[in-house]
Amino acid sequence: MKTYSKHKQCGILLQLLQQKYGSPELESQLEEPWLRYYKDNQFLLIDGLLYHRKNYTSALTVVYRDHISLILQEFHDCPYMGHMSEDRTKERVASIAWFPKWEQELSEYISTFEIFQNANRKHGKKYGLLQHIEEPNSPWETINMDWVTGLVPQGRKNFNSFLILVDRFSKSVRFLPCHKENREMDTSLVFWNNIISTCEVPRIIISDRDPKFTSQFCTNLYDMLGTKLPFSTAYHPQTDGLAERMIQTMEDILRRFCAYGMEYKDHEGYTHYWVTLLPVVQLAYDTSQHSTTGKSPSLVEKRWNPLLPVDHLKKNLLAIHPQTRTSMICGGGLVTQLPNA
Repeated sequence: MKTYSKHKQCGILLQLLQQKYGSPELESQLEEPWLRYYKDNQFLLIDGLLYHRKNYTSALTVVYRDHISLILQEFHDCPYMGHMSEDRTKERVASIAWFPKWEQELSEYISTFEIFQNANRKHGKKYGLLQHIEEPNSPWETINMDWVTGLVPQGRKNFNSFLILVDRFSKSVRFLPCHKENREMDTSLVFWNNIISTCEVPRIIISDRDPKFTSQFCTNLYDMLGTKLPFSTAYHPQTDGLAERMIQTMEDILRRFCAYGMEYKDHEGYTHYWVTLLPVVQLAYDTSQHSTTGKSPSLVEKRWNPLLPVDHLKKNLLAIHPQTRTSMICGGGLVTQLPNA
């Protein structure tokens, strides 16, 4: 309560919300957009915490610059957020925090972010489907497979490439470090060690690589499974762009973090290389809303989203309002769920 009371507009708002019938005198002291949102009943006070309500969600009101900076950095700069697009970042922020003109401030923050700006580039590869692809009915039934090569050798095994797998049903992705020199059997082993147990055996594998390579890859995979059943591969010299767009997105994200040196130092000075960033970038992509499905790939594939550090703000708001510890302990439902409109 003390945190908000030190802020002029919040202090007035708190007094209004605590009064049963309101006060024209206090209302006259409210500035926009506080006055408009107050009249629209968009503010809610619970256990000393102020929430802004919109549609069917409620977000914690944040008013101080250091708190706002924390929100902007956490939701855009952290590796597990992936430096995603403005729309995806807005969607995440809206579920947790609100402050006046937050959308405008977030847009300006992203557009002026130097690494973000430098990483965005034009892509010239053309893609247009030459053959019809039967759309799948379940996750990992049909996948796109492609490679990102020409990277700086890193990691204990000096990886210089990674394999990208895209599930056409959920749009979920897997990034598997490998070597550019890998042959069919090497790629089959990478798939075997990382995909079989967590996903499934795909019915169709789509790739624009040499069809002989893809066919032999599948033969090796099925031999390891001990089956003689037939499999299907699809070769597209020009794909529909699903894997290509994923590669572009992936390259951009890595460059945003690594600033072209393929290394990234976090706020504690720890150095991450592109190899060590792959798992967290995969997490960032799979938990972000996809434009095609309107849901995150994880939600479509697993029917649930993995918890991220920012999600714990819904249960534990001490990082932003440390003085509310007593209210949170005594507040019952506040600890487990944000209030809904």
